[in-house]
Amino acid sequence: MTAAFISARTRRTGVALGAVSAGLLALSACDKPTPLATVTVGTDTVHSEAVCYNDGKSLGDEAVLRRCLNDTSERKTVTVSPDERIHFGVDPEIADNGWTFYVEGQRAEPQPDKNTFRTIQAGSFFASQTGELIDAVNLSIVETSEKERAVTGVWNFELKRES
Repeated sequence: MTAAFISARTRRTGVALGAVSAGLLALSACDKPTPLATVTVGTDTVHSEAVCYNDGKSLGDEAVLRRCLNDTSERKTVTVSPDERIHFGVDPEIADNGWTFYVEGQRAEPQPDKNTFRTIQAGSFFASQTGELIDAVNLSIVETSEKERAVTGVWNFELKRES
């Protein structure tokens, strides 16, 4: 019966403070989200968090990198015509370290790029060495660290050729 002696305003204030406290407690238990990598084709955009990320520190040896490149749990799919252009974007903290593409688990570029945005013709991903068209390609954006001389993050995508 003590609740009847507490004013409505005091009860509302108490409930509001309780809700704020519960919200802060829930947020403190969350992991910090990883930086995002983005793939855009025409008006379709797909964002992805890293499948492997160690906040600017090395992920480990070559075996860990292979496991990250083959991880399909967070792989986002983008359907694209070979004559379209694909726009790739990364958060500035990825660009500050440098990033490169891995296609089907193989490094596609010798040097990391430090730009936050790149555009590449989609057809370059779908041509095999024999000249045949490939239906789908596993593409990874891989963040590197100059000071660590190691891989520090991996974002996986699948590019599907529009038929």
